[in-house]
Amino acid sequence: MKRIGILISLAFILLGGLAGAGYAWASSSEGFYEIDGELYDDWAICRTRSFGEDGFYQLTATDFRPVIAFESLGENADIAYSLGQEFAAEYPDTVRRAEAVFYFVRDRVRYTSDIDLFGYDEFALNADELAGIISQNERGYGDCEDSAVLLAVICKGAGLRSAIAIGEGHTAALIYLPDYDEATAFFELSGETGWIWAEATGRDNPLGWVPREFLNARVAAYEVTEEALARAEDAPEPEATVAQTDVRGGGGSNFSMAFPFFGVIFFLWFISSLFRRGKRAKK
Repeated sequence: MKRIGILISLAFILLGGLAGAGYAWASSSEGFYEIDGELYDDWAICRTRSFGEDGFYQLTATDFRPVIAFESLGENADIAYSLGQEFAAEYPDTVRRAEAVFYFVRDRVRYTSDIDLFGYDEFALNADELAGIISQNERGYGDCEDSAVLLAVICKGAGLRSAIAIGEGHTAALIYLPDYDEATAFFELSGETGWIWAEATGRDNPLGWVPREFLNARVAAYEVTEEALARAEDAPEPEATVAQTDVRGGGGSNFSMAFPFFGVIFFLWFISSLFRRGKRAKK
């Protein structure tokens, strides 16, 4: 009965935020279902787990793909992408546009843990679900992956290149902005420098600021593109995985995303998840 209550509460939060916002439901999951204690959406993506082939980040020991972002892009583009288009129309200057998008997400998404929001140790919102709640209430709540995914998708709608980066226990967005003088450091992605860190989880963080632990540290990044993602009933056979990426931090060291690094990231995220679940079970 407790689990049913959590599922009902989750549906109520999402429906309450999106109802009356005047947007279609094209890219919000209309129905969540549970398998072995994990929550899945209409795309058969597990929202309560980042790792594994069906996890919302598809994080494995050798690869990483933030698949949840593609629920709001391409044929699924909806609320978040439309917000980006509005920013593009209002801010013709690329730098001012990137700043406007960043501060929109930073100021309107209040960092809140998933356990407090949904009763799950981990639960990822897709960009349209969070954007819909913000459109209705002028404010939303989420943790680091929620802000990163929303920021990356809005950037795409605004005509800005974006990526999602993961480090040891944290995730954030990257924006391609090679002329941004305020950046703490520039990152190199797939041989192309000019990417800046977009840390939207802090109330006072400026665009381009990098947490100390990620300066000269190894991170993995995936550039967000207009990849198609079919809902579960229309899903095609999976194709070959996209090539891994390289990132260069502020110190200029070139980081290759080889197996040992992904293994470490996967291990840390996996152990962190198990620790949270174990801690929750003891209560």
